[in-house]
Amino acid sequence: MTKDPEETVMDEAGSGPGAEAPSEYGESAQELRKALLADGKLFENVIDSMPGLLFILDDQGRYLVWNKNLEEVLGCSEEDLMNRAAGFKISEKDRARVVNEIRRSNEEGRRGKQISVEYDLEIKGGEKVPYFASARATHMGDRIYIIGMSLDISARKKAEDELRKAFAEIEELKEQLQAEWVYLQEEIKLAHNFDNIVGESAALKYVLFKVEQVASTDATVLIQGETGTGKELVARAIHSSSPRKDRPLVKVDCATLPSNLIENELFGHEKGAFTGAHARQAGRFELANGGTIFLDEIGELPPEVQAKLLRVIQDGEFERLGGSKTIKVDVRILAATNRKLEEEVENGRFREDLWYRLNVFPVSVPPLRDRKEDIPLLVYSLANKYGKKLGKPIKTISQDAMNNLMNYDWPGNVRELENVVERAVINTKGQALRIMDKLKGPGPDKTADAQKKSLREVEREHILGILKACNWKIEGKGGAAAILDLNPSTLRGRMRRLGVKPPWKNT
Repeated sequence: MTKDPEETVMDEAGSGPGAEAPSEYGESAQELRKALLADGKLFENVIDSMPGLLFILDDQGRYLVWNKNLEEVLGCSEEDLMNRAAGFKISEKDRARVVNEIRRSNEEGRRGKQISVEYDLEIKGGEKVPYFASARATHMGDRIYIIGMSLDISARKKAEDELRKAFAEIEELKEQLQAEWVYLQEEIKLAHNFDNIVGESAALKYVLFKVEQVASTDATVLIQGETGTGKELVARAIHSSSPRKDRPLVKVDCATLPSNLIENELFGHEKGAFTGAHARQAGRFELANGGTIFLDEIGELPPEVQAKLLRVIQDGEFERLGGSKTIKVDVRILAATNRKLEEEVENGRFREDLWYRLNVFPVSVPPLRDRKEDIPLLVYSLANKYGKKLGKPIKTISQDAMNNLMNYDWPGNVRELENVVERAVINTKGQALRIMDKLKGPGPDKTADAQKKSLREVEREHILGILKACNWKIEGKGGAAAILDLNPSTLRGRMRRLGVKPPWKNT
């Protein structure tokens, strides 16, 4: 029975290497191979079917053989490429290096070794595209030829660039997180007045109504009020009710920082920006990116920093000290002051354009004397706070003591009340709060006179009275700064602003 031709092929395929094909199929495999290798057309087809740019150069680096891809990519005809040097389409910045590598591959002792090189190649249309070439020099008869292939690596380069960018972003995020961690560790050490704003007066309810109105927006808020009224608590209430509540609220006290350091604190610096700048440092605006920054005592900012702050508010960008890279930030700004900024603008101490940018949504925090119905709630809240802290449970307070607290005008506001209650808890034996401070409320005439005075006049008289009582001692125990609960540098700044001088400097 005659076998099917396909079965015959299968039988012969398994008969081992070198087996002769049946005579009805003509020549042997070895003879076919010799014929194919002798066929120049097959050689061309193999070259043209290869991916990338395939080429053979002579020992002078001239094109001798190439595939169709090379003609199409370079936009050159066969006549254009004939006897041209291989580097004529390589970018000028890479040409000398690539040509030198090709020449080195042709040196004695390096022939037959693979060389690899990357370069930019000018393709059809003038675009420069990154390529990777692999080649080696080899003997063919008595001549030396360089055989190589180039591949387009633009996709790889793009992926590498994106990876580098991603790593750079990760590094920036890492630095920001580290800086935030340091800042938050510092914040933990701070003692806030209370966890919540305490009070039920109409004046305080109006403030909380305004907080509720503005919290959900990104509007800049200017919080105004006398010292000790709780402006920071209002700022924290706005932030904690805003969409940014999961990001940090970064606080900067502009009054406690020297003018030569405030810019560095807000915007950071680059390494080597000034003596002692041994490493790059992020500023508070970078720490607050995505969150909120609270600029307390904004009226104390020096003029040069006011200009830079204005740019951040308008454009959301700045440069670190000593740096040229523009940094973009998304920060909500809350500012607070106990000054009348309108007067500061009129007197040329505060930029008018910055004032308008800050005063988008003003919130005025009332002094304690204007919400005296909140005093009992505050006293019980503070007594409970310090009673737990000191291990002294406070249950009651006498009506006389409460009346004494209610009749006092509290020039230091809630902060002064807190100090009085803390001292009272320390002095108390038992569960009834004892108020040891001698608090004297103003008489009718004094009240009437005080109502006719400006906040600046009242502040000046109060500071002047404390300084006289302390015999003009500012710093240290028993000094005016400690009594007023102010930083000594802040007190000196206010003395200059209000024109308060020791008597020996007025002569």
